[in-house]
Amino acid sequence: MPPVDSRASGAGQWHPDVLVIGAGVMGMWAALMAARAGHTVLVAERNRVGAGASGGLLGALMPHLPDRWNAKKQFQLEALSSLEGEIAELEAATGLSAGYRRSGRVIPLAGPQQHLRALQHSRDAAAAWSVAGRTFSYEVSYRAPASGWPAAEATTHGLVFDSLAARISPRGLLNLLRAALEAMPQVRIAESANVARLDPEARTARLADATEIAFGHVVVSAGVAGFGLLEALEPLELPRPLGVAVKGQAALFRAEIDPGLPILFDNGIYIVPHDGGYCAVGSTSEDAFGDGTATDGLLDDVVERACRLAPVLREASLVERWAGLRPKPIGRDPVAGLHPDFPAVAVLGGGFKISFGIAHELARAVIRQIDGGSAGELPPSFAVGTHLEAARRDLA
Repeated sequence: MPPVDSRASGAGQWHPDVLVIGAGVMGMWAALMAARAGHTVLVAERNRVGAGASGGLLGALMPHLPDRWNAKKQFQLEALSSLEGEIAELEAATGLSAGYRRSGRVIPLAGPQQHLRALQHSRDAAAAWSVAGRTFSYEVSYRAPASGWPAAEATTHGLVFDSLAARISPRGLLNLLRAALEAMPQVRIAESANVARLDPEARTARLADATEIAFGHVVVSAGVAGFGLLEALEPLELPRPLGVAVKGQAALFRAEIDPGLPILFDNGIYIVPHDGGYCAVGSTSEDAFGDGTATDGLLDDVVERACRLAPVLREASLVERWAGLRPKPIGRDPVAGLHPDFPAVAVLGGGFKISFGIAHELARAVIRQIDGGSAGELPPSFAVGTHLEAARRDLA
């Protein structure tokens, strides 16, 4: 899992059709979809590509449970299915790898009640997990996919194998997207370009160094920082924040683990085999924290729990400890679409734990809106107005 390329170019005086703020997974997909639609694009990133939560380690692409089916789950299902083709096309064009594999997921069952619930979810999946001629399963079994994967004591009440889940290298995907964008003459990526303020009526953005960028449309996809940019557009102070930061910690190991093995997931612990002898372990979800980029004893606890779940990790060598801040919107669901009050402003962000599996389809829908199309494929709970209503509630 190599580091994200950090080559930079200045923002200059370009006047793009679409200004994308943020070069995480959301912003990079937005830039690609806008360029494919024929727009000139400037990506303004305050630090470097993948410097935020998108530059993490896990890369687990996991679906919601198949019960109580709704528009959000259907959108995610279709996105998880279509991502495979998108990745293959980009890999063929660039010669790079995103480390993608539909490896599936194994979930140990904690007791008889969980076993019965899993059997019901298996029936739910048979009805719901079908898209584009493919059907995915949620199977209950007592047989582990490999010895010690997971540990025998975790399989007492059986386990689930979910064939829809997949994994990807977060940094590999960002490098892939960057390479694709850099091959497009109508795209420019400006690192160390911190957008401090938006004027949607004048269609300008001001950088922290006072540089001004004129745009046709802007896509705010700046992760946690995006909430502040949007809140600054409000005429009155919001009673509630549009979103908050949630800290996550993870670790990367070198281990003798078959990269084709499924992801292990148990009670918030992820163990994700990757290509090249790597295995990622995570994660925490911290609402209260001091340093958002420092690892600590909470990660130590996650690693210890992971070692109990997959004892082979005790023989692994530590490569990296990582921490970062994920954007969690007020409504929990992603935020995607045009701003209801400012037609030149679009928002794309807040995927929290599911961003890598759906970012490409969110970006496609947002760019379609910018071009005058419908947002019909986006669940209503994703709409910018829905999140603004929740934040404005109780506003006098």
